[in-house]
Formats: sequence, C-alpha cells, structure tokens
Amino acid sequence: MNIAYTAYNLELKHPFSIAKFSRTSTPVMLIRLTYKNPASTNNDECIEQVDGYGEASMVPYMGESVETATAFLKKIDWNRFTFPFNFEEIIVYLDSIDKGQPAIKAAIDIALNDINGKLLNKACYEIYGADPLKMPLTSYTIGIDSPEVIKEKVATANGFKVLKIKLGRDNDKELINTIRTVSDLPLYVDANQGWTNRKQAIEMIYWLHDQGVQLIEQPMDKADLDGNAWLTGRSPIPILADEAAQRLTDLDGLKGAYHGINIKLMKSGGMYEAHQMILKARTLGMRVLIGCMSETSCATLAGMALAPLCDWADLDGPWLTKNNPFKAPEMIEGKIQLNDGLPGLGLEGINPSLFTS
Repeated sequence: MNIAYTAYNLELKHPFSIAKFSRTSTPVMLIRLTYKNPASTNNDECIEQVDGYGEASMVPYMGESVETATAFLKKIDWNRFTFPFNFEEIIVYLDSIDKGQPAIKAAIDIALNDINGKLLNKACYEIYGADPLKMPLTSYTIGIDSPEVIKEKVATANGFKVLKIKLGRDNDKELINTIRTVSDLPLYVDANQGWTNRKQAIEMIYWLHDQGVQLIEQPMDKADLDGNAWLTGRSPIPILADEAAQRLTDLDGLKGAYHGINIKLMKSGGMYEAHQMILKARTLGMRVLIGCMSETSCATLAGMALAPLCDWADLDGPWLTKNNPFKAPEMIEGKIQLNDGLPGLGLEGINPSLFTS
C-alpha cells in the first residue's frame, strides 16, 4: 500500500458562525491510497492496481491539524492493510496508535472503503446495504449572522428542501424570524451546546415547534446529561446528541437522554464505525441523523453511502464551499443522488496533480 497526501484549505462561501466560534475556512487533508492487488498476478481479470481516496476535515474544536494528521500518517504500517480488509481490526489498530485523531482515521477508512468497493466492483452504498430509494432529504446549513446576511444565505440554498439553522446565542428568535420572512421550508436546529437554562430552553423548544422546526441537535452542554435528558423527556421535537455522540462507545451512556444521535464520519473515525453506530442506535431505539463537517465531495460521498440507512441527512459540505476540488454530487428534489454504476465512493473530477507527496 502506497500513500500520497496533500493539505488543502477549504474556503467557505460565507463566514461560518455557531454558538461559540466562527471561521471562514477549514483545513483538510486529502489522501490517496494505492493498493497493488496480489491476485492480479495469477488472474488476468483482476484489477492490478487500485486507488482509493479519503478526506480528513479538521475543524478547530476537534483539535486536529495538518501537523497532527501528517505525524499520524507517518506512524502507520501500511503493509498490514491487505484485501479482504477487516475494518474492525483496522480501526482497533488505528486507535492503538492514538486514541484521538478521528478525522485522519476517517480519511484512511474512507480510502480503504473506496478501494474495497473497486476491488469488489460494487458501490460502497451497496456493500453497506443502503437502498438509494430511501435517501433522505439533506439540509442546507445557515450559520449565525446578521439578518441581512442570513437572507443572502437562504437565497443560495437553491434546490434544498430543508434548512438547518445554527442557534445558541441570545438572538435565536430573531434568527428564526428572519428566516421566516424569506422561507417557509422545514427547519432543523443546532444549538451547539449553547443553551444553559433548561426552563428557558424548553420554552424555546415549544416556540421552535410552532415555527416548523423538526429536530434539535445538542441543546445543552454535552457533559450536562441530566439537563439534556430533562429536555428530551418534555420536548415535542426530537432532541439529538451531536458533540455528546463521538464514537461507538459513547452510545450506551446516551440512552434516555436523547431521542437520537448525529453521526459524523469525522467524529466516528470513518464509514465502518459510523455504520456500527447506526446499527447500535437502532437497538437502543434511537433515531439517526448523518451529518458532516466542512467537507469536499470525497467525504460527502462517504456519508451519502450510509445516508439511506438514517432518518435525516445534513450532507451539504460541497454546497457551502468555494473551492471543492472534485465534482459535486447531483441533487434532485432536495435529495443527493448516489452514483449508480460507479464502484467504491463514485468520486469524480479527480486531478492527479493534487497528490504530490
């Protein structure tokens, strides 16, 4: 297995503000793994060499960087990854190197899933048992901003049928009222741990219910299990864990405190564990949103492969950025379309010169 990787600065169309910080770009590590198929020496029909692509989107609050990702990649024994891939063993091995670093682990997992699909001549969504006909609508995220800019952002949501609104400051109602002057689309809300008073929060939740809000992510601090559980027991809207639901091992402690979870590949360490989290959530009676960080088409396609297994989707990365280096997925009636007939991720528009190391 050979690796090439490149640091890439993903620029956002608008400054992205949530309850506790703001940014205008996201550092990304793009990787290409090249796998030489040993079976090809004895079988003319086998693919001799396969490239798989992966992505680590390193948003600041997760603590990863280009430097930490590069250091992690240099610690890996790439010769241990042989087909057929045992993804359970792979994530255990990656965790043995460092308990953290989920985004760069996700990049490796995504690239290996891409290779796996190409060697099997199957799309990743097919391998994971996802039915394209069950693809949920995906939302378009509106970060916290002034009323004038909020209206501009809504105007760029062409083709989307759901808007996701970032809340968690002292002007939440103003933001929702501004949205409602220009759009009557259903809304998702993400408070990003911004609410601190449970009685004020439940009053806000009932008001949001009247405004057409269909789900709320992480209303209170992730460490405040009792507070979030108190809201969940009283809320007319599904309450989802986001920051509180990072890896598979987090889920058992969340039963009863939330109606569901938001899974992101950059938190879970990739597609394999994200799929395990979906299965686990179902056994706990929890619903599932599959979301994303600021991402290119590469990680978005990985999330799309699992989206039909979920209740909701928030996979809008390529539409929020100015310099997505790959072909953007197609959207029809608010639903992202899986690339039928293309094996692996189905990533298109790859420029080989992007990978230089």
